[in-house]
Amino acid sequence: MTDAAALRQWDHDHVWHPFAPMRAFRAEHAPIIAEAEGFYLIDVEGNRYLDGVSSLWCNVHGHRVPEIDVAIRAQLDRVAHSTLLGMSNVPAIELAKRLVDLAPPGLNKVFYSDSGSTAVEVALKIAYQYHRQKPQRGAGFPACPSGQTKTSAPRERDLFVSLGEAYHGDTLGSVSVGGMPLFHEVYGRLLFQTVKVPPPVAFRCPAGFSGESYLAHCVAEMERVVVENAERIAAFVIEPLVQGAAGMLVHPAGYLKRVREVTAAHGIPLIADEVAVGFGRTGTLFACEQEQVAPDLMCLAKGLTGGYLPVAATLATDEIYDAFLGEPHEGRTFYHGHTFTGNPLGCAAALASLDLFEKHDVLANVRANAARLAENLAPLADHPHVGEIRQKGTMVGIELVRDHGDDSPFPPERRMGHQVTLAARRRGVAIRPLGDVVVLMPAPAMPGELIDRLCAAVSESIEELART
Repeated sequence: MTDAAALRQWDHDHVWHPFAPMRAFRAEHAPIIAEAEGFYLIDVEGNRYLDGVSSLWCNVHGHRVPEIDVAIRAQLDRVAHSTLLGMSNVPAIELAKRLVDLAPPGLNKVFYSDSGSTAVEVALKIAYQYHRQKPQRGAGFPACPSGQTKTSAPRERDLFVSLGEAYHGDTLGSVSVGGMPLFHEVYGRLLFQTVKVPPPVAFRCPAGFSGESYLAHCVAEMERVVVENAERIAAFVIEPLVQGAAGMLVHPAGYLKRVREVTAAHGIPLIADEVAVGFGRTGTLFACEQEQVAPDLMCLAKGLTGGYLPVAATLATDEIYDAFLGEPHEGRTFYHGHTFTGNPLGCAAALASLDLFEKHDVLANVRANAARLAENLAPLADHPHVGEIRQKGTMVGIELVRDHGDDSPFPPERRMGHQVTLAARRRGVAIRPLGDVVVLMPAPAMPGELIDRLCAAVSESIEELART
């Protein structure tokens, strides 16, 4: 194998890392991962790091999982890839059936892609085309409660609604429904029009509001936007329960359910972006389950294959799918696809991962670890530089502040979240912040004693930085 020094030089010379200020990155001697074992990553110099963010929120059962490795090797002996354009393959069919059986009711069709961003992009295009091809009825979805047929020409459904601070990926459609200025503002002139509603979180709420009154305002604003634009809205896009990349913003109980009620009443499809929150992260297999919400389109990726291979899926209802049926010459086809759509290796990994959820009762482990995280991190709540600890299941965000008294932020040039990451790395733990929010996202199957180690290292790192 190439020696570590040469690899580092080649990395600096040729690799452009995502979401990385490259001048600073090159000076920080970042680990170069060579192998992994269980819940640890091992770099080319032999250093071991506990994987505290599950390799960017996708690893589920650990690394080098025997059952998933065997499934991929067995599939390699059959076929590694064949197109889903004009033909099918066995693992893609079996996985689609499995996902439909596990998903919220009504989601009976599966369209494959290759990342969370593309899964959302697919959902946006499906929703837009659906409205152009669906039978014209009244305001209800899928049918007007009165059963009356519209007599006037319908208005074009070309407007998407999403939440402020939303993150749905990095392709242009998913950026359009995003709402993070740092990531998205520079591309503003390339994006299509959307409407944002305020995220229902009360940390640093505007002047004149209490926490409770501001949350009520957020619900009222969501309802107002939907009602006022009902005839033009193509879909409402939401990360159920938790806005991950926004800093682990946890929504109050009942918000998702209310969004579903309002959108359904006005014939507006609901797109649930479960890319980050799905596959056990919040305590249930899918976050929507916790409020008994069945969306019209649901986007999956990250943990779908256990974190092994890039496979994504957009699930749709029969009502939406049926609008695309017709004779070939009628042009109702969904003209969208990816080269590696339904890749057999990835689908085989996903099937093996889903088997492990049942075999090891991973969801019970998530619930136990959620309690363990809360107990370990409770002492940080009174830390002078911790503004808020936000948690849902095993998704945790620790917001660092200059002064806990007024929750004033640190100057951005101090990069305090990043400094905590470097301090944790010195303790053998790999994490990644979101600005000055320290993120913990352990794999759902991580043993409890490793949760304790993760929390201890992060707490010590925050304390170390507090003294600087």
